[in-house]
Amino acid sequence: MCPSPDISGIDRGYIIPIGGAEDKTEQSSILQRFVELAGGSEGRIVVIPTASQLEDTGPQYEQLFSRMGVARVVSIPIDERADAHKDEYLEALNQATAIFITGGNQLRLSTILGGTPVARCIRRQNAGGVHIAGTSAGAAIIPEHMIAGGSSGPTPTEDQVQIAPGLGLTNQLVIDQHFRERDRLGRLMSALSYNPFLTGIGIDEDTAAFISPDGCFEVVGSGAVTVVDPSELSYSSMASVRRGDPVSLFGIRLHILAQGTFFDLDKRKPYVSE
Repeated sequence: MCPSPDISGIDRGYIIPIGGAEDKTEQSSILQRFVELAGGSEGRIVVIPTASQLEDTGPQYEQLFSRMGVARVVSIPIDERADAHKDEYLEALNQATAIFITGGNQLRLSTILGGTPVARCIRRQNAGGVHIAGTSAGAAIIPEHMIAGGSSGPTPTEDQVQIAPGLGLTNQLVIDQHFRERDRLGRLMSALSYNPFLTGIGIDEDTAAFISPDGCFEVVGSGAVTVVDPSELSYSSMASVRRGDPVSLFGIRLHILAQGTFFDLDKRKPYVSE
């Protein structure tokens, strides 16, 4: 699945995966930056709390973004696939300047939203300049290939990760979240060993990658983003190891990016602003 085609003369919206457990106060550097992109006091943010089964998740983000000065914030409670066909929800998304997908269970997100008018609308809106942020599960579902689950640990193994289709807002990345806190380097490398075309980014809690339309991202937040680049992979034992055994990977490159650093996804190079 590729991102929706570009619209002539219009820049795509930002894609903003957040590692989860972000600061949920008006002083949050991540949410402040998101609100600025959304248009500030002129913004219209739609919150999608589908991944969470807590009834107050959507209203909590509504209240927070309203306190941060956003003109209009609405949460659309899509709890089953039939909800993702409702005209009033599609109209809200079509009027949005930014969309925020909350945390919870990413398989709940993919099984409820996958292939629905809401999912197609999110893709079209991003192609038309609307910014899409997702935290935790909402971050995992952003790319074409979604990490649906797996086990912790620093060493990749043959059975460490489960992959499912995501929203397809980018086909360059696979994203993992709560990264350092839940020791997920091994499962991210396991995911990359299935498809070394991708770049892996592991995002710590209270940290985000603001991916711009030109394919570069800036790190914002209190943690770091771990970039795993398999473009020079010379050997992988994934196809031959027994179930549960460690996987050998030669030539993997790894970068650690903290606040204020950047990464060019096309050139696969980190950099600092001059």
